[in-house]
Amino acid sequence: MERRRWPAAAMLLVLIPAAPHGIVAATAFILDEYERIIVQNSEQSFGFNLTLAKTIVEYASAVYMTDLTELYTWTCSKCNDLIQGFKMRCLIVDVQNCLQAFVGVDHNLNAIIVSIRGTQENSGFCGSYDIPLYSCLNFLLSVQNWIKDMLWKQFDLNYPDMPDAKVHTGFYSSYNNTLLRPAIANAVHKARKLYGDISIIVTGHSMGGALASFCALDLAITHGGNNVYLMTFGQPRVGNTAFASYFAKYVPNTIRVTHEHDIVPHLPPYFFIFPDQTYHHFPTEVWEHKVDGSTVYEVCDGSGEDPDCSRSVLVLFWSASDHLTYLGVDMEADDWSTCRIVLGRSAAETLLLQHARQLAGGDDEGGGVNVVVVVVVRDHGVQVVGSEIAVAAR
Repeated sequence: MERRRWPAAAMLLVLIPAAPHGIVAATAFILDEYERIIVQNSEQSFGFNLTLAKTIVEYASAVYMTDLTELYTWTCSKCNDLIQGFKMRCLIVDVQNCLQAFVGVDHNLNAIIVSIRGTQENSGFCGSYDIPLYSCLNFLLSVQNWIKDMLWKQFDLNYPDMPDAKVHTGFYSSYNNTLLRPAIANAVHKARKLYGDISIIVTGHSMGGALASFCALDLAITHGGNNVYLMTFGQPRVGNTAFASYFAKYVPNTIRVTHEHDIVPHLPPYFFIFPDQTYHHFPTEVWEHKVDGSTVYEVCDGSGEDPDCSRSVLVLFWSASDHLTYLGVDMEADDWSTCRIVLGRSAAETLLLQHARQLAGGDDEGGGVNVVVVVVVRDHGVQVVGSEIAVAAR
């Protein structure tokens, strides 16, 4: 299919299939002189909407915040702009496995938002006198180790009607065998019970995107594929060709955004000479990159492995730095120590007070904020340890 380019300042109408009480039926927006969209496959079921993407990427960024007080009260430095009116429903922190997620409602989108954190690392602005050198080295080593850990490990996925589907063991286990799956499922169920059968948008960056994929699949099987939308940023491959095929069937409303020469979407490696025995991305990819000085969002074909999109980047040009920014939004953690979670006494008091309010009958919207936090409250403050649950939802 011949590629089509819209000229600068063109009006583009993007249709999005809407579930009952869905996100939107149609959205119109103007692309300025620095942004263009190239469409290779006009038959995709979930049209790329730049306005929506700029909102969702902010949720994928906000979940990296380490101060739980600010994240819980939605007052963090990333909790503003397009997502300022977000209503937190559930904050999930699994300290033992270094996992973090939240579930809430965006009334502007009329949708439930599920955001899952990726690897919690920060470049620490290496070279600054304010940041110790060992922090920069830790960052570089952690990225290297994380990439090295994405080995050819596969696991039989016991989802219905997926006999040949195989996925990366670590990604699968991080979602299905931890606190994330039951806590997210419960929070989404309660939110839909309170707000009705509104749409569910799942997002994540990096490893968070991989976990978000399993989350979206799980929710689609439970709530129906037409009700679940997945948009990830810089996610790695998670399964083989059979899994990608099943995934496209169960979660058709999927967008994977890749950025320039970002190395992570190329991992684990794809071997084109063994297409049925290799890791394989599911569709649909949208490749954010520069063409003649302008930012282009290229909507790729329906294969998941379009050779003319990010796969066209040669291995020598793969970049770790391109992984840290998407749609102009910083995707790093706000703290440069490894898996750091800040929970001050004020946060503990807030969470305990909220739990008491739940037991007393909920908040002004009738459902209470469903908070699941893996912490231990000590006499001299709050200490994050192990996997004990000090504050949990009823």
